[in-house]
Amino acid sequence: MIIEEKLKDFGLISTSGQTVNTQDLESKPALLVVITCNHCPYAVAYWTRVIKLASNFQEDGLATIAICGNDASKYPADSYENMQKLATELNLPFPYLHDPKQEVINQLGAQRTPEVFLFDKNRELVYQGAIDDNWENEHAVMEAYLEEAIEYCLDNLEIDQPETQAVGCSVKWLTQNA
Repeated sequence: MIIEEKLKDFGLISTSGQTVNTQDLESKPALLVVITCNHCPYAVAYWTRVIKLASNFQEDGLATIAICGNDASKYPADSYENMQKLATELNLPFPYLHDPKQEVINQLGAQRTPEVFLFDKNRELVYQGAIDDNWENEHAVMEAYLEEAIEYCLDNLEIDQPETQAVGCSVKWLTQNA
């Protein structure tokens, strides 16, 4: 996706067994979509930060969803069953969605886990890329890209740096999508 492109509505099954549709989140002034997984060390390192960000901005109207679309036949840790286990272990405060056909992650143009896509109230893309500048050490972060983007988005301000380079593992594409 490119900045200012509109999100196409989609629905995916969550680890709770319920389908989550983007239309259900229309009333929220911002939507954060996190492309992630269970096995990638970068994604694992960022889970607690994503949970913290989602929780901190929930009252301000940020809706958050995480999506795993990796090829689970090659990466069993990313299976739906293992997604359910992780969601329970982490007590996720937002839906963790399964994209087994990779339709949504493909539509977004995701390349990495984790990679974030932030949409404004009109569901136009306002930020895409990295969560921050230090995946290895949360306490050494100098640039909190996503947090700043969320604050600007919720205040209806233009984001200074709407794109950054996501750092992480490559999306594990199905053979037919590679």
